[in-house]
Amino acid sequence: MLRSFFLYLSRNPQVQDWVVRLPVSRQWVRRFVAGERLEEALRVVATLQRSGAKAALDFLGENVHSAEEARQAQQAYRVALDEIYRLGLDCNISVKLTQMGLALSPELCLELVRPVVAQAQAYGTDVEVDMESSAYTDATLAIVHRLRDEFERVGVAIQAYLYRSESDVWALIQRGIKVRLVKGAYREPPRVAFPTKRQVNENFVHLMEILFDSGQYHAIATHDARLIARALDDARRRGLSPRAFEFQMLYGIRRDLQERLVREGWTLRVYVPYGTHWYPYFMRRLAERPANVLFLLRHIAR
Repeated sequence: MLRSFFLYLSRNPQVQDWVVRLPVSRQWVRRFVAGERLEEALRVVATLQRSGAKAALDFLGENVHSAEEARQAQQAYRVALDEIYRLGLDCNISVKLTQMGLALSPELCLELVRPVVAQAQAYGTDVEVDMESSAYTDATLAIVHRLRDEFERVGVAIQAYLYRSESDVWALIQRGIKVRLVKGAYREPPRVAFPTKRQVNENFVHLMEILFDSGQYHAIATHDARLIARALDDARRRGLSPRAFEFQMLYGIRRDLQERLVREGWTLRVYVPYGTHWYPYFMRRLAERPANVLFLLRHIAR
């Protein structure tokens, strides 16, 4: 119920205007967002690298309303790639295709994202395509497969809560496309997604085992300590090297687990968001953990 409420708020412009103006919101959002400027995000990435973690940089934003906005997002990523390369950082980029104009035109989106992937590949960097709501799954995967026709350094997130995800995983493995396995953060109807947490977790484990058995390099993205423990057990039982796959976690969430995984020698990549369009991302993070909401409300009450 709480999750649904905050996902609703993430799409409400009146609430957004109010929350964004609250000083406490900007203070609290820094827990989850590296900053509004690229320079701030790159400092976070450098700090993570010194601690033994890798990073994936996400320029916040989605569902642009014009081709010009999409081109501005493309330019932001191209500048970020130049800076990542110049600074010698072990950092991928994560891209939402609606930010590149997918909802306006799939062809426009492909036209804009192709040079980004080409630039990343030239620099030895991966582009990881985020998965959005189920309304965009087919179009997102179609573009990822078209990009794979030309480039190797492209991957995509797959959401364990969707019924269709096993068939999508098999198709991606067949093409040698890196999968970032996530639970899924959007509100979806029961006709397309598993309705209970237990079912989602069971499917997550099932898909994780398929990825482990593929012999390819993939990412297991979760903050769930039980799922991480299961992944570690499964990896050890299969004799997988800590470099055979990577864990991924969000910036600012379960830092204790992040530090433990790095300390134990496992590969960890931290998803680092930045930019001025932080509100929808911030609300989704609040929706995921009631403790975050209570902390914020206590500060507002003061």
